[in-house]
Amino acid sequence: MRLHGTACRVTIFIGETDQYHHKPLYAEIVHRARKRGLAGASVFRGIEGFGASSRIHTSRILSLSEDLPLAIVIVDAEDKLVDFLLELDELIGEGLVTLEPVEVYRYVGRDAGEVER
Repeated sequence: MRLHGTACRVTIFIGETDQYHHKPLYAEIVHRARKRGLAGASVFRGIEGFGASSRIHTSRILSLSEDLPLAIVIVDAEDKLVDFLLELDELIGEGLVTLEPVEVYRYVGRDAGEVER
């Protein structure tokens, strides 16, 4: 079954070594998104990038970095994401957060009791 509609996407750009209370910041953000009941969150590890410091972070073998860029992507209703952004203020000291409208095509799996034909 396919559902279609509009939603919003928040993308949070941080560093892999960013911490919150001695835990990875990306894990704290994902766990808080789940606790808030948001539709889902995914963390993507970049292979190269730079931020406000203009320092290049890369996974290339000759200049291996332990602080690769991360992007955390969450898609849900705009009002839920705007509320969640307020919570991020206490978590993120340095990074970038974007909020964009998106069109969603969601595929929903069959119920566990449904038999495949």
